Amino acid sequence: MVEWKKDLGLEGRMLLTMFLLAAVYLGFLVFISQYTSASFMLLFVMLFMGAQYYYSDKLVLWSTGAHVVSEAEEPKLHETITRLCVIAGLPKPTVAVVNTSVPNAFATGRSPKKAVVAVTTGLMHKLDQGELEAVLAHELSHVKNRDMAVLTIASFISTLAFYIVRYSFYFGGFGGNRRNSNGGLIAIWIVSIIVWVLSFLLIRALSRYREFAADRGSALITGQPTQLISALRKISGTMANVPTEDLRKVEGMNAFFIIPAAVSGSVMNMLSTHPSMEKRIAALEKIQREIEY
Repeated sequence: MVEWKKDLGLEGRMLLTMFLLAAVYLGFLVFISQYTSASFMLLFVMLFMGAQYYYSDKLVLWSTGAHVVSEAEEPKLHETITRLCVIAGLPKPTVAVVNTSVPNAFATGRSPKKAVVAVTTGLMHKLDQGELEAVLAHELSHVKNRDMAVLTIASFISTLAFYIVRYSFYFGGFGGNRRNSNGGLIAIWIVSIIVWVLSFLLIRALSRYREFAADRGSALITGQPTQLISALRKISGTMANVPTEDLRKVEGMNAFFIIPAAVSGSVMNMLSTHPSMEKRIAALEKIQREIEY
């Protein structure tokens, strides 16, 4: 089993981002408690995100059109994932395939024992074995780092703020106290917008850091950072040749993919869940130098 070495600089940036998120969220909760109990909305968001977290694997498979494949259907894919799991010290996840020309892969699931790793047919046709292993190792690193759980927890208050912005005027402050006047509702609405925007930016930053960590995990599992560099370049280069209609069908899943399947000009390019290709390659080249020396 590979030794899971940490990048202290990357870990520090992730911790700082999570600390800032916690500070924003704590301030938000203290503020709304002065005007409203918000108990109904809090309960609603808890149930909503709990269901999303608990059924994340099934929801993602359904939304992407992925289908679970057996060892008989995809023996080489299963063998590769089994071997990588032994190296990473992980239980073998459910294996799925998405029938699309978009070359990509993703992992989901609330824990390593309930994880799903999926690849597209476009990815399997485009990459050679070493590159495919690097991409699969990246997705398994997401599983090992429990990124689905981290990002779901990080998104909780952000989601609460979003629903308060959307429904606060309809529910009259959700059963607030005597201080809950129209002015109080407006204050809650404004602060909720600010909290949602700040948390949105911080969660996107956290997501980018998790991608760096998964790239590092891939390099540690395979011992070949150059294979992931090659895979990222191939996937990125191929994306321009994928029909726009195919890209739009999966664009909503960009946060899960190893590379966003964004249509040129999309807003997602401005506030991406992923670091730029140049920064990812530079980080992997640094890891390659560390391995060589």
